[in-house]
Amino acid sequence: MSDLEDTNSAMTTGARYPYRRRLTDAPLLAAATGRRPSHRPVWFMRQAGRSLPEYREIRAGIGMLESCFNPELVCEITMQPVRRHKVDAAILFSDIVVPLKAAGVDLDIVAGTGPVVANPVRTAADVAALPRLRPEEVGAVTEAISLLTTELGGTPLIGFAGAPFTLASYLVEGGPSRNHERTKALMHSDPKVWHALLGALADTTIAFLKAQLHAGVDAIQLFDSWAGALSEADYRTFVLPHSQRVFAEVAEAAVPRIHFGVGTGELLGVMGEAGADVVGVDWRVPLDEAGRRVGPGKGLQGNLDPAVLFAGWPAIEREVRRIAGEADRAVAAGATGHIFNLGHGVLPDTDPAVLTDVVELVHSL
Repeated sequence: MSDLEDTNSAMTTGARYPYRRRLTDAPLLAAATGRRPSHRPVWFMRQAGRSLPEYREIRAGIGMLESCFNPELVCEITMQPVRRHKVDAAILFSDIVVPLKAAGVDLDIVAGTGPVVANPVRTAADVAALPRLRPEEVGAVTEAISLLTTELGGTPLIGFAGAPFTLASYLVEGGPSRNHERTKALMHSDPKVWHALLGALADTTIAFLKAQLHAGVDAIQLFDSWAGALSEADYRTFVLPHSQRVFAEVAEAAVPRIHFGVGTGELLGVMGEAGADVVGVDWRVPLDEAGRRVGPGKGLQGNLDPAVLFAGWPAIEREVRRIAGEADRAVAAGATGHIFNLGHGVLPDTDPAVLTDVVELVHSL
């Protein structure tokens, strides 16, 4: 692309997304787009949450979903780890079922259990009756983003959504599941209904991400939390086309797109085909091997085991340095960059001071 074409493209994107900030020097955005960052960027999944005493204090007596639809509260919770840890990105405080709730699905997040759906979706009629999300229904979320882009200064804001498969799993099972038996049974016994369901959920996910992008987020992450329960063949047949459509539909926003799932080591290659710019890796696969599986031309994110944060500083430092070395080898072999993160979310009993120390160490490498 010529300089003139690049300028014209940026002007067109700016006209479509007028609230987008120009954070050209942000290390996370540089690493995610194949440029050389000023330092190795780091953020943590679930960095705004129960590990922070200020989070527990402000959330006292307020339900999870109630919190997610309170713009001022979302802004404050999202900012807490940025202030405390000096991470290189904020991630919007929300939950993957927020767009379903906003659209009118009867569900709640039960403490100690997770999302519980009142009327599971298991038939063609159920799919036909599933409400679709309208952008105005997540106005509280976009208002929170507006508050955050003012508060964050030069720190990027990551928006996110649940991937169609993971949302489908909650809807079909009626809540969290260990084996996803009803979900897998539906996809194999009635593929037509299955694809209709994932198509509807892809519509909702796209609408939710576009609302965030138009409000001003600087990157997005698509969480496919339960994709690791699938074989590669099932993922390719029943999931990949819908995730590809989500990433394709938001490509015009020209922000980094991150894809993450848990236990997806055997799926990294096919997940790399979904259309993200960066593939998140859990702690089970070394980053240099993950880079080989994903293939060149993609960034990598990860992948410290969250449990290691309880092991004492010598062990933590050793693991951080090991992961950074693996990431450097992956980049030398064709990965476009590395964003340091955990291989999953911060565990509730993690000492916040340890996270701050990890950020300082990563920035020094």
